[in-house]
Amino acid sequence: MDRIVDIATDGRHLSALRGFLIVSQDREEVGRVPLDDVSAVIVHAHGVTWSTNLIVALARRGAVMLLCGSNHAPVAICLPLDGHHAQNARMRAQWEAGKPLSKQLWRRIVIAKIRWQAAVLEANGVSASAFDLLARRVGSGDPDNVEAQAARRYWPLLMGQDFRRDRDADGVNALLNYGYTVLRSLCARAVVASGLHPSIGVHHANRTNAMALADDLIEPFRPLVDALTLRLVARGAQTVTPEAKRAFAGLIALDLPGADGTTTVAGAANRAAQSLARAFQSGQSADLVMPTPPSALELAGLDALLA
Repeated sequence: MDRIVDIATDGRHLSALRGFLIVSQDREEVGRVPLDDVSAVIVHAHGVTWSTNLIVALARRGAVMLLCGSNHAPVAICLPLDGHHAQNARMRAQWEAGKPLSKQLWRRIVIAKIRWQAAVLEANGVSASAFDLLARRVGSGDPDNVEAQAARRYWPLLMGQDFRRDRDADGVNALLNYGYTVLRSLCARAVVASGLHPSIGVHHANRTNAMALADDLIEPFRPLVDALTLRLVARGAQTVTPEAKRAFAGLIALDLPGADGTTTVAGAANRAAQSLARAFQSGQSADLVMPTPPSALELAGLDALLA
């Protein structure tokens, strides 16, 4: 079972003992989680310490640790070096992928993202007919930046005309930051488990970004965070509360449609990462399998995360 462990209280100490992640305060245990269940550890609090044994234990299980800033966006990450038995060949293929392939892969990712945005809008009673047209206009590498055109339509329709997406802002933006951090950690883990290097992206290419490929892979999943944030705001949430964190952490277990039947968000991310690795090796962008946009009924499953 994949679980996100969030450390939001100052002064905690994290360690590993007999197969468990142990959380302690003033040398007294306050919680424990089986290490085999941990997908990622997200640290928001200050004064948190941890043992090297814990980092090694997490790495051996393919789990990641993210350190976040005050805006709930990640600023550092600890990733395992070994992720897959075919890692060397896959990383080589990833590194040697030409621009034509990368542009076609990015096209498929952008199309999937726009279709997910449309699904979320439709599930909230908003007509998204224009998004189908936008998705069909995405070219190789998205030279017309249709992704940004879709975003300019999407945010006012979903969040209201006065909303502005600002990574450094509080309130709704902070909730979005936290949700994206959860899914970003999930995608980073999926990328490493597939034998790929997270810093070599198909589109994101900032030299200081250690998770460029994870930032590519997360794009279709972002509307899930948006949909859950909308529900949290409707219930009065204006800050990243413990209740909001639990809801976002539960996203990874949400059921989604798939070509081979229902899977979880975590399963869909792993499938996308594995197919991306195959695409790098085959040189065929068609090998990339993006997650299927959910129906309104499937998105209704988000309500259970608020209980």
